[in-house]
Amino acid sequence: MEVVIVQNAAAGGELIADSIAGLLRRKPDALLGVATGSTPLPIYQALTAKVRSGEVDASRARIAQLDEYVGLPAGHPESYRSVVLREVVEPLGLSESSFIGPDGAAEDIQAACEAYDRALAEAGGVDLQLLGIGTDGHIGFNEPCSSLASRTRIKTLTRQTREDNARFFDSPEEVPHHVITQGIGTILEARHLVLLATGEGKAEAVAQAVEGPVAALVPASALQLHPHATVVVDEAAASRLKLADYFRATFASKPDWQGI
Repeated sequence: MEVVIVQNAAAGGELIADSIAGLLRRKPDALLGVATGSTPLPIYQALTAKVRSGEVDASRARIAQLDEYVGLPAGHPESYRSVVLREVVEPLGLSESSFIGPDGAAEDIQAACEAYDRALAEAGGVDLQLLGIGTDGHIGFNEPCSSLASRTRIKTLTRQTREDNARFFDSPEEVPHHVITQGIGTILEARHLVLLATGEGKAEAVAQAVEGPVAALVPASALQLHPHATVVVDEAAASRLKLADYFRATFASKPDWQGI
């Protein structure tokens, strides 16, 4: 696991967008796994700027969804399909045909979960998966005590996660109780995992995920098992890392050709 400490969210977004741009130059039809929420927005904004300036061509890129609410009506503005289309697919100038995601409105949710795992495999697997981290250490919607071998499945959200997400809805009561999420085992199959965390509120979760033991209680700690995982954090989110100075020194002396 590589830990990169940046000054702020914008710097983190630019760094990760550079990595995605490099991937697209090497593999123009790369499958990018995207996360939702406010944290990854600087990534999408920086990548969009690179596409619009002609610095990188994303026209053949493909987009895969990390998770989806269960039960929201089709076209609901806060369904994650709508969010990804609005914040990633459309700004990059891609068509909806470039996008794959789970069906949170399916009558048979279990079948929809299995179908999405198959779709990811048939697409050749995710080349780079973007992740955020919850204040309780969750990734995707794999809440604490999720199996580290779990596959795409339905999960019940904790009260904390529903409270964290309530800002996107008109009222807390509108936040769904259930989601479809890629499981931790599914996430770990991506070729490169990139987690961005910003703000002091994420500091404890980051410290446990990076420096603590691998444990189902902290789902993000599973990134320690991955051969190519990058954790990018701003100074506030890095504030509880015991090895912060080591991480800074390591990245400062890293050869440019290695990228992230």
